Amino acid sequence: MSPLKISKYFSFAASRDWLYRYTFANAGLQSMKTDIGDGTIMHCWIPKIHKPSKPNLLLLHGFGANAMWQYGDHLRHFTAPFNVYVPDLLFFGESYTARNERTEAFQAQCVMKMMGAQGVDRMSLVGISYGGFVGYNMAVQFPESVERLVLCCTGVCLEEKDMEDGLFKVPNLDEASSILLPQTPEKLRELLRFSFVKPARGVPSWFLSDFIHVMCTDYVEEKRELIHAILKDRHLSNLPKITQPTLIVWGEQDQIFPLELGNRLKRHIGEGASLVVVKNAGHAVNLERPKEFLRHLRSFLVDNNNNVSSC
Repeated sequence: MSPLKISKYFSFAASRDWLYRYTFANAGLQSMKTDIGDGTIMHCWIPKIHKPSKPNLLLLHGFGANAMWQYGDHLRHFTAPFNVYVPDLLFFGESYTARNERTEAFQAQCVMKMMGAQGVDRMSLVGISYGGFVGYNMAVQFPESVERLVLCCTGVCLEEKDMEDGLFKVPNLDEASSILLPQTPEKLRELLRFSFVKPARGVPSWFLSDFIHVMCTDYVEEKRELIHAILKDRHLSNLPKITQPTLIVWGEQDQIFPLELGNRLKRHIGEGASLVVVKNAGHAVNLERPKEFLRHLRSFLVDNNNNVSSC
């Protein structure tokens, strides 16, 4: 039977998604939807049994399939020391809103309401890429609730003029959106080239089409609006500073948010931040260099060691 016929009857993406669901459930988490009002539903993986003796850890995903795909391979390392919460941000996975807000500030408020509904008022958090935008904003809006942050390849210090100044490899937001929200195998290949130093080669188009069909066709316009909201009228001078201990993790060869933005973020936060630069890694550092990524997260979050040196 040809690969095309196989893909007609068997979806690798849907099967992998099912496997991640099994992994999350086996790790002691359960799927929960919370209605936080005004037509907004937040989906989150939460502990089946919340243990008050443990600290809480919030894992925020970036653009991509859903939260499970970005944290599924790391989850087991954190469920022993923490009560772990892994939400789908709005318009990813099973979270959505009828409201028109698209800013990371609104995302942060929705995540905080969802966590409040679970009785969680203090937490550390990890934010990957777009999830770091949301996490940073949570630290700004709710400083008493956010204890420590890990910001991974999070271009929160970008400015609207950076696009015009040529900091990014894409010429405009429309082109960036077409890559971050791939709707064709060619665009998905382009996203892989931007995200990994050594992207997988020879991946057949039918496999990529299957992933797009299962993971990339919901809320496309709303996600495009999220991307535009990130950059609109953004100026570093308007970005509030945070005071929580912060670990910044960056792929040395990140082509989506260049390392300059990591250095800029370190300078902006100041003494409260440590910057780890992971060699031979791009934007998807959590997937490309998982051992180094986990080592630094455990050192910062579990061992409470701020003396983190670059790889």
